[in-house]
Amino acid sequence: MIYINRMISTEWYRIFLATAKLGNLTKAAQELHITQPSVSYAIKQLESTLAVKLFDRLPKGVSLTTEGRELLDYVEKSFALLEAGEHKLRALKDLASGELRIGASGPMIKHLILPALDRMRADYPGIRIRLSQGSTPDIRQRLKSGELDIGFVHLPLTDPELTVTQLQTVQDCFVVGHAYRELAASPMTALELTRVPLLLYSPGSSTRRFVDQWLASHGLSAEVDIELNSLDMLIELAERGYGAAFLTRAYVESQLEEGRLFELQVKEPIPPRSVGIAIRAEQSLPVAAERFLAMLGSGSEDSERT
Repeated sequence: MIYINRMISTEWYRIFLATAKLGNLTKAAQELHITQPSVSYAIKQLESTLAVKLFDRLPKGVSLTTEGRELLDYVEKSFALLEAGEHKLRALKDLASGELRIGASGPMIKHLILPALDRMRADYPGIRIRLSQGSTPDIRQRLKSGELDIGFVHLPLTDPELTVTQLQTVQDCFVVGHAYRELAASPMTALELTRVPLLLYSPGSSTRRFVDQWLASHGLSAEVDIELNSLDMLIELAERGYGAAFLTRAYVESQLEEGRLFELQVKEPIPPRSVGIAIRAEQSLPVAAERFLAMLGSGSEDSERT
């Protein structure tokens, strides 16, 4: 076994490759834009370090030895691999390839993320979009394990492994369909609200914890009639008259405007919540993720101006 104690310069291999292809030191120097003595020195250093003769010197050039031909095969493959790596990096930098890994709850995907995601897909079709749904606790764990680049979460969220930035404030409310429309005519107490069949997100979600804490702050706990993980199903059942659903107002604006749902006025104010963006702390985002966040920010600013 041969042990190589001295560091071999990649440039030596580059010079070896050019010389092997051209069969001439002077031509290799011209192609590499260096001097002929530099080529000769690099070849000698490489041969000395490897302790083998790579070229036979001829009157009008050089030819590879058996060992030189063996080495050439590996050097060609190595530089081809490096070139492929550089090409891949250029594609990632130019957003011609790569992937965008996002996690969020279903309502956030539909009402917050999709506009920017549509723009991303249209502008950069080479980016693979990997979008997954989950609760804030689930998104938190998947960010920390490296499965996601960006997570959209309900705040507050404190974790030393994550950097969390507030994106926007949201207001929750209770809504009912025509069957309970009369309840929207006048304000009601939280206690009175608990006597209405309640339609809530399943336990474990941030929204469910929030409404449970709000009720508890008024000394109340409610028996929940229907527990679901789907915003659309909660809206559907509220419209059909199954009870009062606790939802983010922005997610049901069209139903409220069209008179399909009615907001209940609660005497005890429901405090606003915040939605934020979470990423892994002290780790650089992929270029695609940075571009998406820029698109999301510009889209938010446009919507605020309108």
